[in-house]
Amino acid sequence: MTGIHRREFLGSNLGLLGTAALAGLLSPNAHGTNDNPADDFRIAAKAKRAIQITLVGGMSHIDSFDPKPALIKLNGKTLQTDSPPDLFFGQMGLLRQPDWNFKPRGNSGLQISELFPRIASQADKLTVVRSMVADSANHTPALFVENSGFQFNGYPSMGSWLSYGLGSLAEDLPAFVVLPDGRSGPNGAASNWTNGFLPAEHQGVALLTGSQPVRDLNPSVPISREEESASRNLLRLLNQTHLESSGGEASLAARLKSYELAARMQLAVPQVADLSKESEETLKLYGLDNRATIDCGRRCLLARRLLERGVRFVQIYSGGAIAGTPRHSWDAHENVKENHAAESLRIDQPVAGLLEDLARRGMLKDTLVLFTTEFGRTPFTQSAKGTVGPGRDHNKYGFSCWLAGAGLKPGIAHGATDDVGWKSVENPVTWNDFHATVLHLLGIRHDRLTYYHNGIRRRLTNVHGELIDGILA
Repeated sequence: MTGIHRREFLGSNLGLLGTAALAGLLSPNAHGTNDNPADDFRIAAKAKRAIQITLVGGMSHIDSFDPKPALIKLNGKTLQTDSPPDLFFGQMGLLRQPDWNFKPRGNSGLQISELFPRIASQADKLTVVRSMVADSANHTPALFVENSGFQFNGYPSMGSWLSYGLGSLAEDLPAFVVLPDGRSGPNGAASNWTNGFLPAEHQGVALLTGSQPVRDLNPSVPISREEESASRNLLRLLNQTHLESSGGEASLAARLKSYELAARMQLAVPQVADLSKESEETLKLYGLDNRATIDCGRRCLLARRLLERGVRFVQIYSGGAIAGTPRHSWDAHENVKENHAAESLRIDQPVAGLLEDLARRGMLKDTLVLFTTEFGRTPFTQSAKGTVGPGRDHNKYGFSCWLAGAGLKPGIAHGATDDVGWKSVENPVTWNDFHATVLHLLGIRHDRLTYYHNGIRRRLTNVHGELIDGILA
């Protein structure tokens, strides 16, 4: 095409390419069928969609969802243990009581601290797991395990497995959407929502706050609809020719599907991200009238709207990888009270508002809400031996997460840590168990949803994972 201007080429071929090309690209069948495995992994589902609120840095369970009266009595004492703890900084000070008081909440009497007063008001909807254990006390590998079941990057995240196994309920939006904290991304960045070795179409799509949720979704300069139609159809024809010449190579086909989805998203994303149609009462419910809560509130409301439009799995991050003081995460090495008070203020009202909004819209009965963190904090302070400081180190031996929604026993606590919240001693729950249970509630047998990669039938739960029967309704 040397010597022919691109605009002239496209203009001269509009008859061949057709002005309806874009409409054809946006049609339901234009992206082909989902490359899912055989459906022998499917079981009866309790939920059809899920939201995961992921607290980056390690929320202190003994200051939030795991009451320890004995720790108050033992304040200032030395932890008695025969085994040296696996600590991030290796500083084991004296035991220190929680910074917030606990009390029974709702009709269930579930004990939650004053750290989360708004979420506590939703106690009768919560199913708290107080016996979580992690594989690592280091943020990045611990986050990878939380998301993918493995300590190393390159393995598909749970959202990608759900996309692979269930597909999207929407033709114009991805199955898996990620909403990072407005301050910074998590440790490991996009590796936390990678598709790994699954086809590229199953990678999580990160949406940003503001007027342009997806970078480069629209052209940098305005172009006419006719030129848009012609250029996209030409690109589609060239891509199809390339795909056929390569023998239908799977990764190329998946990439083409991703590009076609991007075209459909040009119309869908601005609509779903437009919160102007929401009532004033709803905006206040999520905290959009408050500077402290507006970032998380906007993302929680957007998550609900995405689920309504057919997105299968939305992951909301609270906190990022930026260190320093104050930290932009739940990593309370220096001072738990200052750190957690600031972080909880950002998310308490939005998350509680999300639960209330889902319930009143009738969505909570078929939606799963997950509230997770990669590990907990130690009951002793991060300080020199024999001293008491205001901060706590990482604790992989026992911590808390909670779930809410479809298929769960609400208003209960499952499992337990020891008297001071150091280690899980009753019904320990691994991330493999947690993932197996989430997949079960969404209608998937975790041991049968597999993908053949490098000679191994890979799965989210590796060769492990048991259902947390005690929390299932």
